[in-house]
Amino acid sequence: REFRGRYHVLGGALDPLSGIGPDQLRIRELLNRIGERVDGIDVAEVIIATDPNTEGEATATYLMRMLRDIPGLTVTRIASGLPMGGDLEFADELTLGRALVGRRAMA
Repeated sequence: REFRGRYHVLGGALDPLSGIGPDQLRIRELLNRIGERVDGIDVAEVIIATDPNTEGEATATYLMRMLRDIPGLTVTRIASGLPMGGDLEFADELTLGRALVGRRAMA
């Protein structure tokens, strides 16, 4: 409901130990879509939404490095942290750290 843009599915995440590198994902297709107009509109932002695990972090970092120098393109990543209804007592250090980094002012 909140997102009204277009999606691009990579079809996985970078995982060199399993033989999955950039050529096994749909990264080239993403770069081609960014270079073209999508439905007659210039691509202004890419929101990276990868799993919050080692492979997802590696994929997000790789994409950010590939995309950050494209003029006029904003590269963001979805927030991660504590789930709604989650118990703070059972949150790990990385999850708490991300929740703190992604905090917002309360209006």
